[in-house]
Amino acid sequence: MAGLFVRGVMNGIKTTRFPRNREGGPGVSPGIPVPTHTGSAAEAVTLAAVCPTGALEARGELVGVDLARCIHCQRCASLIGPRMKWRGDYEWTRIVPQKAAFERPFRRSMNILVVDAGDCGACLNEVRQLNNPYYNMHRLGFFTTPTPRNADLLLVVGPVTEAMRHPLVAAWEAMPEPRKVAAVGACALCGSVFGPSFTCGAGVRDLLPVDAEVPGNPPPPLAILHALLILAGRAALGSDSDGETA
Repeated sequence: MAGLFVRGVMNGIKTTRFPRNREGGPGVSPGIPVPTHTGSAAEAVTLAAVCPTGALEARGELVGVDLARCIHCQRCASLIGPRMKWRGDYEWTRIVPQKAAFERPFRRSMNILVVDAGDCGACLNEVRQLNNPYYNMHRLGFFTTPTPRNADLLLVVGPVTEAMRHPLVAAWEAMPEPRKVAAVGACALCGSVFGPSFTCGAGVRDLLPVDAEVPGNPPPPLAILHALLILAGRAALGSDSDGETA
């Protein structure tokens, strides 16, 4: 026991300093593609065709990006010849323009109900990381709850399978006002590679009014944490976070 105490003192606090300080270490974020100018319209078409999910679109010599469909395969960034530019941050959250953050009473404490609506496990695992000692979302006043009766925010991962449509809506209807919805990951935003299909829909927006979207497949923990801070009124939107990156 004494040895553990000494090692703890020597190692110091390992919890991230975000949001007080930005994180820039390796592995913090897989990054995202940003709109890229090519040499010609033909090169733009060729580059956009590389994307397996249709996240890239040729617009003349410009290749635009629909972040909701990006799965971080990085094919567009590893080509020989024209390739997409990438940025390495994690402030990707997009807020519905008509929606606002929670009122002041929620800025220091928010209860979150996490619903797995058919997730493959990737996004759900990133959400779980928020509870570990490194990210420690409790220090910022964010807590998970197992019941919608105590939830302020409904955080959904997965494309919403047919079996989860009713439970998801039931959880939303059981939440007290005011309430918010955050769709986390490409599947929750648009269905990604799984939907729409005979087994699942095209994301959360088909059923519920989404307040915040966190693109990525999966989005890193800091991107999700940034979304929570925005909804709590304690952080500002990052660049290119007001809709489709164009």
